[in-house]
Amino acid sequence: MDLACTEEEEAFRARLRSWLAEVLPELPPPPAATDWPGRRARDAAWQRMLHDAGYAGLHWPADAGGQGATPTQHLIFLEETERAGAPYVGANFVGLLHAGPTIAAEGTAAQRARWLPPILRGEEIWCQGFSEPDAGSDLAALRTRAVRDGDDYVVTGSKIWTSHAEVADWCELLVRTDPEAPRHRGISWLAMPMDAPGVTVRPLRTLAGSTEFAELFLDEVRIPVGNRVGAEDDGWRVTMVTLSFERGTAFVGEVVACRRLLAELARTARADGRWDDPVLRRRLGRLNAEFAALWRLTQWNVSEAQGSGGVPGAGGSVFKLRYSHARQELYDAAAEVLGGRALDADHPWVADRLSALAYTIAAGTSQIQRNIVAERILGLPKGR
Repeated sequence: MDLACTEEEEAFRARLRSWLAEVLPELPPPPAATDWPGRRARDAAWQRMLHDAGYAGLHWPADAGGQGATPTQHLIFLEETERAGAPYVGANFVGLLHAGPTIAAEGTAAQRARWLPPILRGEEIWCQGFSEPDAGSDLAALRTRAVRDGDDYVVTGSKIWTSHAEVADWCELLVRTDPEAPRHRGISWLAMPMDAPGVTVRPLRTLAGSTEFAELFLDEVRIPVGNRVGAEDDGWRVTMVTLSFERGTAFVGEVVACRRLLAELARTARADGRWDDPVLRRRLGRLNAEFAALWRLTQWNVSEAQGSGGVPGAGGSVFKLRYSHARQELYDAAAEVLGGRALDADHPWVADRLSALAYTIAAGTSQIQRNIVAERILGLPKGR
């Protein structure tokens, strides 16, 4: 992996900085955290601006509607947009970072043509229907049933922690199509329209007061067989592609945000006269080294994904495991630096701190990531 930027890549950075400086001042203020229709509209409008400027799907392959950018250009984009305070993907998260890349890697030509352009233009929002109330962290224990009826699947069951279901048009849905097969088989990956009869969305309020998750109840929902991505009963393999994106490259922008927060904490400590505390300096210095290493691992993972046709490898679990814990350690350090201000409900740090608590569960628990690292990278035998 060559970490040096070429002249072409530096020129790309300069053009991007210039464009961001031009368009960001024109953006309206963000809506309230609880205004999901407003948040969807703002996120969709920003995605359309990226599309029209040639920055949508920057790292997607050209034959999937992306720009076919190099891994370094992708990372430059993430660095510069975060540094400039540009909106994050927001409600477009599942479509742009999970479902879209999965369809690009596994979908038919017709599926790619139908679903990828609206994702890139910000016209259609996706949610993720993987987890179930009775399955815990064991995704293979899912029970949502899909019975073939002619050209449709009839789906009955429920999902939980369905990201952005309130405002989604489509759901990447895992169902069991062969209940007699072993647990990791007999699963299929379907694209479900959220306005289909029989779909009920019940928002879940998080500790931070937000409702970005929901319960999803499915009562004999008919989904065309043509909406299945991959072969019937091959959904576990397709899901591993989805999860490799979620664990391997979907968090890269957040590493940049954490490094920015760390720099802000150092400035705050200096301004408050706390910088003379050697224990605090050591703590922030160790976190700085931690996130610098995670950024290099991010570069390696993105480069590996580019070399393997766009699909990240098992190294994404190494990143996800360490990042989810480092993020929590960062906010523990922020509480020390901010002192009493860390208890101010209006401080933007509070919502981020509460959100950080979920990262050891989201995208696969830390226990699952350790199993993946042990078995697929270190070659250790499976535990009993």
